[in-house]
Amino acid sequence: MAITKPKSATTKKVVSAFPARRSEPVPMRLFIRDLVLSARIGVHQHERVANQRIRLNLELEVEADGPINDELENTVCYGELMTGIRHVVGNGHVNLVETLCERIADMCFADRRVLNAKVRIEKLDVFPEALSVGIEVERRRPGH
Repeated sequence: MAITKPKSATTKKVVSAFPARRSEPVPMRLFIRDLVLSARIGVHQHERVANQRIRLNLELEVEADGPINDELENTVCYGELMTGIRHVVGNGHVNLVETLCERIADMCFADRRVLNAKVRIEKLDVFPEALSVGIEVERRRPGH
């Protein structure tokens, strides 16, 4: 005896939650929030001889080369960014917070996928009546 499909049965179309590919690359935002480090920074004599606490926030606009495919090498690695930031901050005395912001932004642009960098650095222990003082810079890769 042969089994036949009833005439009232309909074929269902399955829509995947995971599209086969993106139509065009979409910039992503990568961020590091509230990273507190010890830095040699400042123009005053007492700032030249003692480290002080800074808080760093970083936001990058990143364009993927293609599909991420769940592979680390297809991303901008925030672990590598953390290592780079620690190196820049720990690389000797800097007079100005602005200079440190620029150096960190420059470090981020070493990866060609970074289109935009926003760096915010706050000195945490400057004035007892203020939680922090600081600078935020935003830089865009030329041509983007």
